[in-house]
Amino acid sequence: MLGRQLDCPDCPGVLAPWGFARRRGVRGVGSLRPRRARCAGCLVTHVLLPVTVLLRRADAARVIWAGLLTRAAGRGHRTIGLLHGVPESTVRGWLRRLAPRLEAVRVHFVLVARRAGVDLAVPKALGSPWQDLVAAVVAATSAVTGRFGAAGVIGAVTAWQVVSASSGGRLLSPGWPTGLPGAGANTSCP
Repeated sequence: MLGRQLDCPDCPGVLAPWGFARRRGVRGVGSLRPRRARCAGCLVTHVLLPVTVLLRRADAARVIWAGLLTRAAGRGHRTIGLLHGVPESTVRGWLRRLAPRLEAVRVHFVLVARRAGVDLAVPKALGSPWQDLVAAVVAATSAVTGRFGAAGVIGAVTAWQVVSASSGGRLLSPGWPTGLPGAGANTSCP
């Protein structure tokens, strides 16, 4: 199925099929049993998550994105939990994980928008870091769909899919983003 189409994230090797990871329940998806792959070079195995989930989260990416949209609208963790059927302690964890790095994550999605789009304007500040993050994700989604088309391989491309794919499923992972893409690149003209 993989057919040596994916590069190993740890070395220059390629990934080959290596069975499946354990079955797990994901709120908003149901039961999920992701593929596992093994690198032919370093012999390390990797679990290949679909774009519908984030790393180490029991909720679908669309549920988390809906919660973040609700937070950007000014709601708190209790209301978000009630609206989306998620325990309030889980929502509190999402918000606490993301709050100290809102600016870095916003910059990441602005860079995704700039790389995927042509002559795309940087979203204007909206007065709230949560709203600014949502505006950056909307700009990135617009750029991706503008460049590659609104209908992807498995259907319409949505904001939560862009969030999951461009973060490598690590939106709420510790230490992400580690470094901004191209942060050290020389962008000046000679």
